[in-house]
Amino acid sequence: MPDTNPAEPMEKPAPQAAASANAPEAEGVAPPAHAPTEKPTAKRRRWLWVAGGVVILLALIKGIPWVATALRTVSTDDAYVNGHVTLVAPRVAGQVARVLVDDNNRVRKGDLLVQLDKEPYQVQVKITQSAVAAAQADLVAAQAQVRGLEGLARSQRFALNRAVEDLDNRVVELRSRVATLQSKKATLARARADYERDQRLVKSGAVSKQKVDADIEAQSVAAAELDKARQDVYQLRADLGLPTKPQTDDDLAEVPADLDETYSAVKEAQGRLQQTVAQLGVITSFDKSPKQMIADFYKRDAQGDIDRIFAKLLEDAPAVKQAESKLGEAQANLDQANLDLRYCDVVAEIDGVVTRRNVNPGDHVVAGESMMALRSLTEIWVDANFKETQLAELRIGQPVDVEVDMYGDRERFRGRISGFTMGTGSTLALLPAENATGNFVKVVQRLPVRIELLDYHPDTTPLFIGLSVTPYVHVNEEPTGPDAGKVLQPYLASPVDVRPETQ
Repeated sequence: MPDTNPAEPMEKPAPQAAASANAPEAEGVAPPAHAPTEKPTAKRRRWLWVAGGVVILLALIKGIPWVATALRTVSTDDAYVNGHVTLVAPRVAGQVARVLVDDNNRVRKGDLLVQLDKEPYQVQVKITQSAVAAAQADLVAAQAQVRGLEGLARSQRFALNRAVEDLDNRVVELRSRVATLQSKKATLARARADYERDQRLVKSGAVSKQKVDADIEAQSVAAAELDKARQDVYQLRADLGLPTKPQTDDDLAEVPADLDETYSAVKEAQGRLQQTVAQLGVITSFDKSPKQMIADFYKRDAQGDIDRIFAKLLEDAPAVKQAESKLGEAQANLDQANLDLRYCDVVAEIDGVVTRRNVNPGDHVVAGESMMALRSLTEIWVDANFKETQLAELRIGQPVDVEVDMYGDRERFRGRISGFTMGTGSTLALLPAENATGNFVKVVQRLPVRIELLDYHPDTTPLFIGLSVTPYVHVNEEPTGPDAGKVLQPYLASPVDVRPETQ
């Protein structure tokens, strides 16, 4: 059994250790005890330096562009893709017969989406077609009636002219009878003179009694003829509506200048003509004389062509206009019925993708009820909510690089600022903040800025509404495009000025 005294082992190895320590120095060989510990430490340090260099190189590769981009651009992560949405709704009510699309189907403008039951609207079309046919017949009847009135008006115009001519002839006859009366007066005066002369001579025997009797007879005949001539004049004056016995016989031939306005036959013919032309739409005053009325009638045409005057009256006759109006109303109802029938086919108004379909065959829909929505793939833009402290350098037309989280670094889109929303997000919210209560805490506001995309191809790299994006606005580059460098867009140039005229 070995000695377990601890003092002996501690004293014996000492000379051997000293000899071992001196032996390598004598032979010129490095001590073997230190070599295994120093070699792994140096290698580790070299790998650490290599790894640190790689990290620094990667940091420089990634960091320098990031720093350069941060110095040259303004960006925000509060941005998303936005676009127009068109709600598909029927223009007429009806029962759904077919639904030809489903969610996520891509459609083009004009594609049939939903079809309503057409039978009720086809019946309505037939009803309105019958109404149009009846209105056309009424128009033909009205035109025929007006042509009859035209013929009657022509004949009555001639009757009025004849009545005026007859009045003029009777005035001439009156003056002729007055002249005859004056002649009869002269004859009676001569007969009286002969009688008085012969009466003085009969006493002397120069004239026979028989001659005196003949003078008496001639005087009686002349008096009778004078009385007859006077009665004829009185009768004619009565027929003309004039005073029968004026103060003196010298006034028997006097006729008022406006006799045609009071003569019964002329006024009767004028009244009949006025009644007829009134049905043709010609309204004349009863205070006008017949000659003035006819003259005004001829003034309806520059050359006084009576045929053109009546042709125009036929077009503007109230009966024809009323029939044309009813025909137009019936035709409008037919057009509306055809339009409603065409509206049974609900088509896509834009190119896009179907979303939110909520209609099925058999459903009853009303006009304006939303059946589905169409999301446009082309009318796409980015709404970026920049902080108000970032807006100082932003202008319309500045170029923008857009990174979409969906594509990452694989795809970068180009764009430009197209406008600024006239209000921050908090003021445009459904329940805007009320700062007048005194509980105001200042918060940095964000203003929506619209970015339109350039060279966007939805067929190869589509963007979906709501995707998160990060826009980088190059504030140091020159703005380009419409309204470049401005903050507000100009007034919209309307193609037609629809503003009401100022009075």
